[in-house]
Amino acid sequence: GIFLVARLLPLFVVIPYIMNLIALVGIITVLLGATLALAQKDIKRSLAYSTMSQLGYMMLALGMGSYRAALFHLITHAYSKALLFLGSGSIIHSMEAIVGYSPDKSQNMVFMGGLRKHVPITKTSFLLGTLSLCGIPPLACFWSKDEILNDSWLYSPIFAIIACFTAGLTAFYMFRVYLLTFEGHLNLHFQNYSGEKNSSFYSISLWGKEGSKILKKKFRLLSLLTMTNNEKASFFLKKIYQIDGNVRNMTRPFITINHFCTKSLFSYPHESDNTMLFPILVLVLFTLFIGAIGVPFNQFNQEGTNLDILSKLLIPSLNLLHQNENNSFDWYEFITNAIFSVIIAFFGIFIASSFYKPVYSSLQNLNLLNSFAKEGPKGGKIIGVIYDWSYNRGYIDAFYAIFLIQGIRR
Repeated sequence: GIFLVARLLPLFVVIPYIMNLIALVGIITVLLGATLALAQKDIKRSLAYSTMSQLGYMMLALGMGSYRAALFHLITHAYSKALLFLGSGSIIHSMEAIVGYSPDKSQNMVFMGGLRKHVPITKTSFLLGTLSLCGIPPLACFWSKDEILNDSWLYSPIFAIIACFTAGLTAFYMFRVYLLTFEGHLNLHFQNYSGEKNSSFYSISLWGKEGSKILKKKFRLLSLLTMTNNEKASFFLKKIYQIDGNVRNMTRPFITINHFCTKSLFSYPHESDNTMLFPILVLVLFTLFIGAIGVPFNQFNQEGTNLDILSKLLIPSLNLLHQNENNSFDWYEFITNAIFSVIIAFFGIFIASSFYKPVYSSLQNLNLLNSFAKEGPKGGKIIGVIYDWSYNRGYIDAFYAIFLIQGIRR
């Protein structure tokens, strides 16, 4: 769809209202996809909503007339997101050795944690894809996303503020996925895996912590969102598995539990085989270097025109759109704008690290959520609304079920 709109852009530019509509759809998709990804427990669903948000960036760029930036982000995001999806597949494959074939468990980040010890190659690859999507230089998505953000300031300050805010959300929810999956300890085997028991504010779905008393009142559509102290480890499951001490006793396929006196030995995830790791490593190379196709090298060009590979590939289309590509590239302006976008990305990473830190992390003393809640009931209500909106996927499914499915059945 993005490529189709890009190819038809010479028709759309004739009607300015159509371009404004494309940009509006793009900015709505950017923010909607990012907010829906905040509280998902399924690792693939989180990546899917992330893809939705990034497609919004491309549509926004097309609506602004930034043909080159849109296709540039289409290319860089393709490699980074393919790396993340294959990495999540490797993670799911490793988890199935413990829980068996059960998507509700093998894809559930609530049961993960500490996988960096068991799947180091997948962990490193997934981290690179995450950093790329966050917009950290010199990885692929940094170059294209930064170009879209810079162009958005020239088009509309309101759209630019939303796009920059969403860039911070992207860094937040992507590092949320990484930390819940790879840091800490394997949550499947422990009851108190997410922090101290006296923490009463955290929600394991949204904030990676213990059950919340504040976040389970209003706006609930699903009974699964309510929990008691005995249901902490099975917060999102329809079936509740009993917990003895700190160890979860489960009899599932592919899991061996040998009892010696009072100790239980559990199997742990293992790294995927070479047939799965090889394409991941190939995508790592593209994630590291594909951004170079959009970097101009004016210092080697005596004519003062851009010599980046992407512009050369798009010359026929750019000429059709009457875009002037003979302007020299201003590195000072680029670095100044890039610093701002990188600061936003690192801020989102910092917030995610403080929320989803392991119990042994140096950020243990930062209780940002509890501090936010102590300021008044409004803080808890705001977080509750955000949580419900994200976990219930914007209530779109509920809208379909109530107004369409039930209406047709009547």
